[in-house]
Amino acid sequence: MGLFNRGFKSNVPSNGQPSSANGDAPSEGAMPATDPATQPEPAQPEPARPEPARPEQARPEPARPEPARPEPAQPEQAKVTPALPVNPAPPDPGDEGRISAHEALGPTRAPGTSRPPGAHLGDESERRAKIISFANQKGGVAKTTTTLNLAVAFTESGHRVLAVDLDPQGNLTMSQGIDPDKVEGSMYDVLVDHIPIREVIHQREIDIAVASIDLAGAEIAMSMQIGRERSLEKALSAVVDDYDFICIDTPPSLGLLTVNALTASDKVIVPVQCEYLSMRGLVQLQNTLQMIRENLNPRVDIEGILPTMLDSRTVHAKEAVEILEENFGELVFKSRIRKAIKFAEAPVRGSSVLKYDPNGNAANYYRELAKEVLTNGTS
Repeated sequence: MGLFNRGFKSNVPSNGQPSSANGDAPSEGAMPATDPATQPEPAQPEPARPEPARPEQARPEPARPEPARPEPAQPEQAKVTPALPVNPAPPDPGDEGRISAHEALGPTRAPGTSRPPGAHLGDESERRAKIISFANQKGGVAKTTTTLNLAVAFTESGHRVLAVDLDPQGNLTMSQGIDPDKVEGSMYDVLVDHIPIREVIHQREIDIAVASIDLAGAEIAMSMQIGRERSLEKALSAVVDDYDFICIDTPPSLGLLTVNALTASDKVIVPVQCEYLSMRGLVQLQNTLQMIRENLNPRVDIEGILPTMLDSRTVHAKEAVEILEENFGELVFKSRIRKAIKFAEAPVRGSSVLKYDPNGNAANYYRELAKEVLTNGTS
């Protein structure tokens, strides 16, 4: 329009009368066009008026389209520039210490894992502590002994470990010299009253989140809670970055406490006494794990089946191990936990067998198991 306006002004005669479209003097019929009310008619010839101006500005004209080309590029930059402050602006004022909403909601499960989880909860390969539950609905198969001594063996390898006592009997708590009846807070308060799990962690050979007899009523208290199966997972999300391993000792049942443990876990180690009745519980545990995978935690899987309390002098024990290997193949650990009196003596001293008798065979059983677990890729 700027070029057209300049061309129009250059063709105005000195007598003040407008020119015709071909540059001739206006005719008598066109005289009323000088009246302001008739001004739109001379405006129509404007497209023809630039013609006389083109020869005069033919040289500057080619130069104008070239500077005009960067102008369309500027709007593209204008679209980008308003988006730039959207991301840099929040971190710049000093928000380095704050976590994002995604981090706060994702325990770490990051979406797409779990997980995570659980995973929920980012790439599962970047997930902090590996969470291992020790489960078998059959009691007396050395779940607590395995949880404690394997956890201590991990610490000897330089790993940071938290043990969680989820058994109302509190045997894991007592095995570290802590009286379950005298603790001010326990895993009951974490699961039911939702206090921070850090408040119930005691430092011994390992860090241990203690249990109390109150846990016996936890399942009833939790039964009316929304998301009750994920109570432990949410609690552990606050400390999952502080450790390399979290080892959970579960009660001898497949109730809500064990479901919480399996929902929060990456792997499950199944201690199995080398007897027929103990092995029957594996079928039910596998069914429970399948339901957990389908509905709550798709990543949980069996890390391995651990033959415990093995008396290699008996034919029955040997046959039991053979049955395990025939049915579960590579899932059966090569390590064997043989019977030893040291396993009974160590808890009386409030310690693991690795501390109580560090050079004995009993301690070495769990050191070998720790090597096997680490080699199989759980770390």
